[in-house]
Parts: sequence; structure tokens; C-alpha cells
Amino acid sequence: MNMKRIFAALCSLLLMCALFIPALAENAQVEAPGEGAASVSNVVSVKNVPMITLNNGVQMPQLGLGTQIQSLENGDLGVLNQTSREAVASALEAGYRHLDDAHGYLNERGVGQGIRDSGVPREEIWITDKLWPSDYGDVEHAIDQMLERLGVDYIDLVYLHHPAGDLDTIVSAWQGLEKAYREGKIRALGISNFDNRMDAFNAIMEQDIKPQVMQIELHPFAQRLETRALAAQYGIQVECWYPLGHGDQRLLNADTLEAIAQAHNKSVVQVILRWHIQEGFSVIPGSTNPAHQQENIDIFDFELTEDEMAQIRAMDQGESGRYFNLNYTFMGGFFTNPVREWDGEFAE
Repeated sequence: MNMKRIFAALCSLLLMCALFIPALAENAQVEAPGEGAASVSNVVSVKNVPMITLNNGVQMPQLGLGTQIQSLENGDLGVLNQTSREAVASALEAGYRHLDDAHGYLNERGVGQGIRDSGVPREEIWITDKLWPSDYGDVEHAIDQMLERLGVDYIDLVYLHHPAGDLDTIVSAWQGLEKAYREGKIRALGISNFDNRMDAFNAIMEQDIKPQVMQIELHPFAQRLETRALAAQYGIQVECWYPLGHGDQRLLNADTLEAIAQAHNKSVVQVILRWHIQEGFSVIPGSTNPAHQQENIDIFDFELTEDEMAQIRAMDQGESGRYFNLNYTFMGGFFTNPVREWDGEFAE
């Protein structure tokens, strides 16, 4: 084993130790979600997808469908929502029970309609949504509008999508999520992209309820060891966006991954997603293609060896491997602009 693999293995060992060190009392606020519609939830595992137990005792499917369709966001929102509707219905038919959405994706009505089209009971599905920063000023109203757009009585996980805006507003928004959590409108709370703004991260950690989930960019080229250790310190589950490296062909055609895929008679995409699963991350690859959705969920009939895991860990390029390292000082205005809304009707 060469020195690079030894270093990667040691980093992984240190991280695993952090995961199993009990959080200090001041870092381990555990408060169950409030009674209400959320109490009827019965999220189930299908297709052998593991269930992750979050720090509040709620269970979440480890693999889900990312529902953002960036290529359609600047066009007709009716087309975007219809496409989202069809993608969600096909994913649920394939066995997905975890859907990741956001107000900023402009497609909540389509996602909600896809759920209803599928015939799968709402309480068997984990629904994630995210508040856009322009919603932070009136979280109670924003949550009620989110419920209306999705057509549901509660949401399993709601994130603050971006740490944009002034710190007082971000903290106030988090406190609004805490209120909705206690009222049973939300079953878990999360922060997304807060690794890019540590003053906001630290401020959230000082609040009554710590996040259950932290969503960050993470893939073999950017394995985020420091951020993962920070999340482990607070007992926060890491969830990965862009797990396939934003479609980077340097990653998808990497010799290391192609050799591992050939050894298991799997695709490189399946190997990458399996690596995420075995590292303990929640992962949410997106696709509107039913064949690709099926490929992405068919990763629970094989297991990577420890040597193969080490080979993938050795691909880490640190922070230079990231595709998006957002600067909220310079881009804050973009993230605080209101999102476009679609109030149209679906064709039968």
C-alpha cells in the first residue's frame, strides 16, 4: 500500500472515531418533533435502501432523488413542473422513498403532483424541502406556503438553503424552523451550504435545537474531511449534493473507478454512489430518466472492499476538487431575491 493510500486510510479512521465519540452535552440537544400530522409518518425502506437514524430519533432513507432540473429553471415553469411530476412518479415506482426538493427549484407543485400520481401513501415517503433566503423574514408563512404547494400536511426535513443575508435574519429563520418543528409541521431540521459561512454555522449551533442534517457538496474529488469531522462533532448527518461530480468526465472516466466497476459488473456511477453509502453519507442523485433512476438505486446488491474504498479515498483533491465554493459576501444579493412562482394547472 503506497503512502497516499495509508494517509487516506488514516484520515478515514480518524473520521470514524469522531463519529462514535458521544457529543458533549452542550452540543447534543435532542428534542423530538412536536405532535401533529408528522406523528402519522411511516417512512419505509424499499429496494434495500438503508434507513439512517438522525440525532432526534427520526429515520430517513439513506438514498433519495434530487429533484432539481437546472436546465429548465430559466424557461416555462409549467414545463419544469410537468417534468418534475413525471420524474417523481417514475422514481417512486422504481422504489425511491426519499425526495429532495427546494423552493428555489421552482417545482414544488410538480413534486407534490408526482407523489399523488404515484399512489404511494404520503406517510411512506420522506420529503425534503428548503427555504430560500428571501423566505427567512417570515418563516411561518413560508412553511405554510410550502405545505400548500406540495399539497401535504407536514414535511419530513426542511433546510435553510443558503447562509445568505445578515446573521440576525438567518438566526431568526432558524428559530422559525424550531417553532414549526415543535408544532409538528416538520420532522427534522437542516442546514445547506453553511460550510461556506462559519459565522452562520456557529450561530446555528448555539440555538436550542441542533440540525439533524447538513447538506454539502461532496464526491470523490472533494471528500470534505474537515467539514465531515465538524458535522460528526455535533451528531449531524451529512447529505451530499453533486455526488457524481457535476457530471465531470474526469471523474466518470477515471481509471480507478472504471477498474472497480468492471470488477463488480457495475457502472462507474453505481460505484461512486455505493462509495457514498458505505462512507455513511446520505446521497441524492438527480435524474429525470427512468433508466438512470433505476441504475442509481440498484446499488445494494454489491459491496466495495476496503481496498477499493481506500483507492477512492485516495482520489480526494481537497477543497480544490470542489465545483462550487460560494462566497455569500459577494453573491448574497442573488440568494435573497424572491424566486419565481408557478400557479398553473396540470393537464390530465
